[in-house]
Amino acid sequence: MSLSLQYAGSHVDILRAVCGRPAAPDATRDARRTSDTSPLACDVCHPLADHPSPQSAPVRTLMRLAKYLAHAGVASRRAAETMIAEGRVTVAKQIVLDPACDVDERSYIAVDGRPVAGPEQPVVYALNKPLGVLSTAQDTHGRPTVVSLVGDETRRLYPVGRLDADSSGLILLTNDGALAQRLTHPSFEVPKTYRVRVGGGPVGESTLAKLRTGVRLEDGMTAPAQIRRMAQGVLEVTIHEGRNRQVRRMCEAVGHPVIALERIAFGRLKLGELAPGASRRLSEPELARLRGGPGDRKQSVPPIAGPSKGVRARASRER
Repeated sequence: MSLSLQYAGSHVDILRAVCGRPAAPDATRDARRTSDTSPLACDVCHPLADHPSPQSAPVRTLMRLAKYLAHAGVASRRAAETMIAEGRVTVAKQIVLDPACDVDERSYIAVDGRPVAGPEQPVVYALNKPLGVLSTAQDTHGRPTVVSLVGDETRRLYPVGRLDADSSGLILLTNDGALAQRLTHPSFEVPKTYRVRVGGGPVGESTLAKLRTGVRLEDGMTAPAQIRRMAQGVLEVTIHEGRNRQVRRMCEAVGHPVIALERIAFGRLKLGELAPGASRRLSEPELARLRGGPGDRKQSVPPIAGPSKGVRARASRER
């Protein structure tokens, strides 16, 4: 059999032609390129018993191999890509070197010969990070991390955003990459609220106005912020940008260096009465509020927990 050199179909359609099966319509090919959920691409690659018709073919939820390994708790997506490149991952007992290979629970995936279970159930924890704890999953120097504070959880968690070691307050931990992206990507403008104790004397109205309208930093003007004066030298600052040490730099720029900083709200979730070092798993209603919905890209922060604790006056450094 010979194939025309001018054949313009995909490799899947070529396989179908070799097998004597019709090529997939253009719309079907386009859908496969843009969606993780599609009918099986080709029964040469994904055999189906008795070769069912397109109308009766089962629908499978496909996922890129590196993403599948990350969701299964094997490693981070980047580490999973390295494992794949090293030839340590097999699909259907065949070594696969392409991290973009589409797989699902029926693909019989193994790492170093050990079968991999399916993707983990998504979970999110709220943690009141104490001072001195690092916002990372692991530390090569053995210092305490936010992940180490979450009880007996066996799933691979990672922090959503970060708080510097010398800052305290609310931080979220999850294995849900999509939710983490939604909460941290600047386009979603998810607000984060901080209770800040500052030095430099009384904070005047003109200073508050500058913080509210925007402050020029070395990396450009900040977006308008919500500022409330809670007490002498204590401010409540809400921002939706994610610049490095932004709150500290804003206060420094207007002549009021930060003495202590505590995050008291992340999106629609408030710290409440969660004790320092304590964590709790979020409920389904709380997760729904965090995820939001269509047309809910810019979140406000109505309370869904108890009142927040006051900030502890300690020297800190915060992003």
